[in-house]
Parts: sequence; C-alpha cells; structure tokens
Amino acid sequence: MFNELHPTVSWDDHALRLARRTRALSRPTAGAGMVLLPSVFTGPCPLTRVTPPEPPQLAYPARGIGDLWAARPAAGTTPLAAVLGRTRTRLLTELDSPASTTELAQRTGLSPAGVSQALTALRDARLVSAHRAGRVVLYARTSVADTLIAG
Repeated sequence: MFNELHPTVSWDDHALRLARRTRALSRPTAGAGMVLLPSVFTGPCPLTRVTPPEPPQLAYPARGIGDLWAARPAAGTTPLAAVLGRTRTRLLTELDSPASTTELAQRTGLSPAGVSQALTALRDARLVSAHRAGRVVLYARTSVADTLIAG
C-alpha cells in the first residue's frame, strides 16, 4: 500500500521511507500507529506531521482530483482576446471573485509584475476596480467587463 501512495514514499525492510524527509524519525519518537490523510491541498509532495503523543501523520496527494488545479480555459473569449490581448482577457476571466495580484499570478502562472502591469491597464480602462483589504489590494471586474465577457 505505501509503495503506491506516491513515488517518494516506499516501504522496505520493515521501514517507511520518505525520499524528501530531511530528518529521520525513530519508532520510539513517533509513537504507535500512523494516520494517513489523502488531501487535495498537499501539493505535489507528501507532508508529514509529528506532534507527540499523537501518532505521526502522513498527508499525501489524493487520487481522482482530475483537473481540479488545472487552469480554466477562457471559453468564448477569443474575439475579446484579439482586442485586449490574451493576458488581459485571461485575468478578466479569472476575476469571477476579487483576487490579489499575487493570487492571480499563482493561478495563471504569470509573473506578479506582468499581472500588475495588465491590471493597471485594465483599471485605467475601467474594466477592473481595486479595493484595499488590510495589506492586500483586491481587484474585481466591473459591470462593463462582465458585459464584454458575456458578449
């Protein structure tokens, strides 16, 4: 079972081996048992948590998530992309709910500087609005942008 959890996890010689774990964990330190946690939030690699006296925990990427984290295609935006450009159109379609520059960069794979530059142009064109929430500036589509995307 352990050999099929993830390529970096294996079971041999009566020991669980984690290829990327930097510190060894002995049985007396770890305590009895182990909790296995399939998760869609671990990222590409398993995570471990050891907090005695609780048993150690191994969170690993769950199977069957399909394209949960894949970028959404911008359906029906090809004519809009021809006018605004692919980057600006993609950012507009990503703004179904308000998001920060950093969040948009992570979602789209664009650089934060590139996202910031595109958002500035979209804000100047009144297609997005900017609102401060604590230390973060959140961007949202305007009604004009909603109309462009829907049309």
